[in-house]
Amino acid sequence: MTSDPHPPMRSFGRIKSRPIKPRQAALMDSLLLEIRCPLEDFDPRALQPQAKAVWLEIGFGGGEHMAAQAARAPDTLILGAEPFQNGVASALRHIDEQGLGNVRLHDGDVRELMARLPDGGLDRVFILFPDPWPKARHNKRRLVQAELIAELARLMAPGARLRFATDWADYADWTLERFLASPAFVWEAETAQDWRQPPADHITTRYEEKRLGDCAPVFLDFVRV
Repeated sequence: MTSDPHPPMRSFGRIKSRPIKPRQAALMDSLLLEIRCPLEDFDPRALQPQAKAVWLEIGFGGGEHMAAQAARAPDTLILGAEPFQNGVASALRHIDEQGLGNVRLHDGDVRELMARLPDGGLDRVFILFPDPWPKARHNKRRLVQAELIAELARLMAPGARLRFATDWADYADWTLERFLASPAFVWEAETAQDWRQPPADHITTRYEEKRLGDCAPVFLDFVRV
């Protein structure tokens, strides 16, 4: 796989903060090597042929939501992408402690992973509380852009669902505008409660509980048509 001479603009901030704890560092050198997504084009179903579905979580943070969803759905293969190394280390701890065999990780920009996946292979996608880049001059760094939506349209099977969540009002409006502009997705919300109330299968994380944004969490569920 050759490197892109013009990589997309970085949509995330720092990739490491505090020192990684020894146990988690050991998992980075062992478990991560076992469950890291291949570096070449691949079909996720070949990694786990018995899987009934393939999900992708973009920016899994500390891995709490991803691990909990994997534990709930052992017959589903979950791919997770996260560039923040402390988050990857945390996710590995959750995976190890819960003995999860249905998770594969990409410790980098999700767009690198998406480029290696086959058309129509994803049954569900989560984008939960991505970096909001709230200053107007930084909006161009937001993950949700027309190019990402077009790539998601390529990767998601008809009927596949995508959940976006944020606690920044402007980012919610930004995302809704761009998904509604795509003929590949529909938004099925009928009342305000559909985006104000956490969905029944949502798992609240410590990050979400911090309420770092400027509004209550907003949940936008889209369907690939």
